Amino acid sequence: MPRVKRGTHRRATRKKTLKLASGYFLTKSKLNRAAQDAVERGLKFAYVGRKNKKREYRSLWIVRINASCRAAGMSYSQFLHGLKAAGLDLNRKVLADVALHDEAAFGQLVNTAKTALEKA
Repeated sequence: MPRVKRGTHRRATRKKTLKLASGYFLTKSKLNRAAQDAVERGLKFAYVGRKNKKREYRSLWIVRINASCRAAGMSYSQFLHGLKAAGLDLNRKVLADVALHDEAAFGQLVNTAKTALEKA
């Protein structure tokens, strides 16, 4: 079996870690072991943050839709139930965008939801 000294591979791995750790404080950006721990921890937070971002956006959309629904004299849950009864399948992202940028179109959606609720 051939002898392996790992020169270039080891250097490349350390270089990659130190590049990811640039901007960290003191030894966390200079020494490999400290940098490796800090980078692993940072990547873990980044992973969790990507999941939290989806949660935060969904709650933001719900708040925007609810505010526009309340202004039109309807609750958020009644509005979504009315849309489902009317057969309109719009997601919260689209509804929040319409509520924010086009009040007239959102008013039509509210009226559609109200009529669907009255029929049901």
